[in-house]
Amino acid sequence: MLAADKLQLQSHLKQQATALKEKEFNLHHENFMTVGTQAAVLAGLDITMFIEFQPSSNVEWGESMAWMPRILKFLYYITIVSAFCANMIVVSHTTALSVLGAGMALRGPDGSMMTATDGLYEERLAVFKIFGFGLACTVGSVVICVWLILHWESALVCMILTLLTCHKIYQNYQRVTNRFSFDESETVDFRDIMEGPAAIRGVPWKAMNGSNTKPKSSPYNGDVEWQQQESQNLVDKGEIKRRGNSSKPKPTPLNGEGQVFIKTI
Repeated sequence: MLAADKLQLQSHLKQQATALKEKEFNLHHENFMTVGTQAAVLAGLDITMFIEFQPSSNVEWGESMAWMPRILKFLYYITIVSAFCANMIVVSHTTALSVLGAGMALRGPDGSMMTATDGLYEERLAVFKIFGFGLACTVGSVVICVWLILHWESALVCMILTLLTCHKIYQNYQRVTNRFSFDESETVDFRDIMEGPAAIRGVPWKAMNGSNTKPKSSPYNGDVEWQQQESQNLVDKGEIKRRGNSSKPKPTPLNGEGQVFIKTI
């Protein structure tokens, strides 16, 4: 009875601890989906700016300035293609993280929720950096584009407005980052619960990478195999204790008619 209550209590703690970790997983998953959606929109804008853009001929610049439009076109197409590629990398990266991370968290072995959540948290910096690079290239291409399709007066004004927009975006980023920044060492950590009463261990990276190396079995990792073995050991111990030293069945009279042999287990 005590063994069954112990297993039930451990399963209840494990379920609650996994539910706490699931909230963090959903947070990272929604963030990646938001960034991936915005990157897809920017990728569509970039490919439109690449295909639909038709700059004026180099002849209109005059023979003495024919080199200028060639340099501007060179910089423009490199910038817009870089922006498109960066946004496509973000889209593919967030899609892979959302699909594979959710699959591992729900269908993986014991401790997969911890490993999937920590993996999403570590991958977020790479995604955000590439997204910022793609956004900067998209806005930067506008600075070059205005000089190819507008007169110099209009181009100068539009370029100043674009640069002010870039500066404002950077200021907003710095302000929001400082407002919501916190010390990573003071974050809420469930490791004491996961590795303590709940007995949940994260899946090793080797196991995720397809290696045949299996995690070491431990009486604290909540394996079903270990629980079955523990229950069997308790049953075996009780059976030996109740049998005593004699293996013969005990005679028991029944209404004075003969004897019925009952073997106690």
